Amino acid sequence: MCSAPLPQLPPPSRLLWAAELPRAAWTLAELAASARTLRGAPPGDGRPILLLPGLINADRSMVVMAQYLRGMGYRVDTWGLGRNFGTRTVGADGARLLARISDHAASMGEPLTLIGVSLGGIMARLAAHRLGGDVVREVITIASPYAAGPRATNAWRTYQWVSGEGIDDPALIARQAEIAAPLPVPATAIWSASDGLVNGRACFADDESGLRVIELRGSHVGVQFRVGVLRAVAAVLADSASRKTG
Repeated sequence: MCSAPLPQLPPPSRLLWAAELPRAAWTLAELAASARTLRGAPPGDGRPILLLPGLINADRSMVVMAQYLRGMGYRVDTWGLGRNFGTRTVGADGARLLARISDHAASMGEPLTLIGVSLGGIMARLAAHRLGGDVVREVITIASPYAAGPRATNAWRTYQWVSGEGIDDPALIARQAEIAAPLPVPATAIWSASDGLVNGRACFADDESGLRVIELRGSHVGVQFRVGVLRAVAAVLADSASRKTG
C-alpha cells in the first residue's frame, strides 16, 4: 500500500469554475447533435458493468451512459444506493458499496467492470483494492481526483458537508493513500486539464504502472454525458476485450 503523502495540488482557477455551467450546457447540446454518430461504437462482449455516480448524484445521472453501453451489448447496472453522499451513503469503510459489488458479481457469475464518475471513480478504486480481481475485472475512472489531496478540488467543502467526514480526518487520509496505490486490476483514468471542479492532474498517478491515461477537453459538470467520454469508454472496453481474447 502507498504510504507516502499525496501531493497537495491547487484547485482549478475561479475562471474555470465559473465556466462550468455554461460548458455543461454545451455538453448536452453536443450530445443531442451526436446521437447518431455514437451508434457506430464497436459491439460489446456482454460483460457485466456497474456504474457509480459522482458526489450528490444518483443512478439517474448515469442513464445516458447506461443506455449507450447497453446498446452495444454490455450488461449494465447502476449502484442502486441512492444519492452519493460519500461515507454517509456507503459507510466509513464502504461496507454497503462492497456488499453491493460483491453480490452483483456473484449474481452475474463473473467479475465486474466498474466505471465511476468523480467520487464514484474514487470509490471504484477502493472496491478494486479491497475485493481484488475475483470480484472486480477492471476500473475506469472519469474526472476522479484520487491521486492528490482533497484540496485539489473546488468541492471539498461540499464533500465535508454532505458526507459528515472531515478531509483532515486520519481515517480519510489513510483511505486516500490506499485508493491512490496501484490497482491490482487493469485501470484507466479519463481526465481534463480544463476541468473547473477538480485539478486534472489529481485524476491520475504518474507512477501507476499499467494505468491507461486519456486526456479529453471539457468541463466537470455533466462529464458523463460528454460525447468524447462515451467514445473513450467504449474504446477502452473494446480494447480490454480484445486483449483478453487475444
